[in-house]
Amino acid sequence: MDEPGAALIWCPFADEASAEAVAGALLDEGLVACANILPGVRSLYRWKGARGEGREVGVLFKTTSTALARAIARLEALHPYEAPAIAGWVCDAAGSATVGWLAAEIVPD
Repeated sequence: MDEPGAALIWCPFADEASAEAVAGALLDEGLVACANILPGVRSLYRWKGARGEGREVGVLFKTTSTALARAIARLEALHPYEAPAIAGWVCDAAGSATVGWLAAEIVPD
């Protein structure tokens, strides 16, 4: 059987504490192998018909193509926002070391 490919998930959070808590849960559950927490994200958005602006913390999660849907579903369940902006995608290309690391760290379905 072929190794699963690499996949990424992008998701903003209100603060570092909530980002770290959710990232920790996904790491502990074996749904992601890494979470890059990026503070200082400035967000301009539309929500419920109005324009808004805020400071957020972005997180880039690394997982496998086979765990992507499970990781997104769990992230959505854990996220404190009413309607979190979660976007995930399978990578078109990734280094063999990265793919091997992800496959070794993610709990299979």
